[in-house]
Amino acid sequence: MTVHHLSKRDARRLAVRAQLLTSERPADLYDVVRGLNVLQLDQTAYVAPNADLVMWSRLGSSYDPSELADALASQQLFDLRGFLRSPETIALFRAEMAAWPGDGELLDWQEYRRDWVRANEGCREDILERLRQDGPLVMRELPDTCVRPWKSSGWTNNRNVSQMLEFMVQRGEVAIAGREGRDRLFDLASRVYPDDPVVPLADALRIRDEQRLRSMGILRAKGPACPGEPLDAGAAGERALVEGVRGEWRVDPELLGQPFTGRTAIISPLDRLVYDRKRLTEIFEFDYQLEMYKPVTKRRWGYFALPILHNDRLVGKLDAMADRKAGILRVDALHEDEPFSKTLTAAVHREIRDLARWLRLELVTSP
Repeated sequence: MTVHHLSKRDARRLAVRAQLLTSERPADLYDVVRGLNVLQLDQTAYVAPNADLVMWSRLGSSYDPSELADALASQQLFDLRGFLRSPETIALFRAEMAAWPGDGELLDWQEYRRDWVRANEGCREDILERLRQDGPLVMRELPDTCVRPWKSSGWTNNRNVSQMLEFMVQRGEVAIAGREGRDRLFDLASRVYPDDPVVPLADALRIRDEQRLRSMGILRAKGPACPGEPLDAGAAGERALVEGVRGEWRVDPELLGQPFTGRTAIISPLDRLVYDRKRLTEIFEFDYQLEMYKPVTKRRWGYFALPILHNDRLVGKLDAMADRKAGILRVDALHEDEPFSKTLTAAVHREIRDLARWLRLELVTSP
């Protein structure tokens, strides 16, 4: 069995190239989605929503966020499980939807979800009927006729309609048909998703693993649990060992040996390049955490600090905020992991100016 031996630099370059962050930029929004496989749809707009930041970091200031909204509204792209996906990938989830809440022996939490939906079958039917007659609709327009409230120790407690919709999306009955402002529009999945043949579950899971590995370049065979989109490659690709890093990795052999020409990029904290913090530490040797949930006094880099990529290394963090009311992009700090050269400093500031231009905000640097 083939085992590839990689340096950390080799591994980093695999990851950066797979994530479309080399000097050869993709052509358009659809090239980005196809190349990255998924984009997380998070609406935190301290600088800009994550999907828009991911697009800007690949396409530059020519990217217009209205393109993404239009693509979702016209169903050329889809919001599934909180991630932006291309139409051809939906068929890879249909068998899993049909097997909800799981295939084989169920875990306790899966049984709880199944039993809760069964207990509220009337509410489920009411939502389907309302959508059938008047969809697409936002959540507040849908009836809550649940007889058994949703119980949770978290923020979802008693949020019956939102939980029912979540499970109905997972079951393939309901789909997100676009947005009305920041609110998602829901409709019958049969009116939203492409009518492509269902891919059998085992084949679908294998193909999804292969697509994920291709978009990430290098992944662990087994990774931490991650809602919506895993962080591992399963059995996809071929085995690899990374010098100085314990354990086994998986790589897509077609990505090996390709030329690499890097560039400087400012990326989102939720970018898939940096989302797996363990991989980030092991391969990129980059110390980073998203600190928006930390008290101000315990933050090292800022509320929503943006990692800075230079060639195949992550070299610093940008602490910035888009103050749209004031019409400014305020830069509070530029954290250098190691002192920047004059060339790197110029490249980073060029990216910051491009970010302000894309946001259509005046750039202001705090003293």
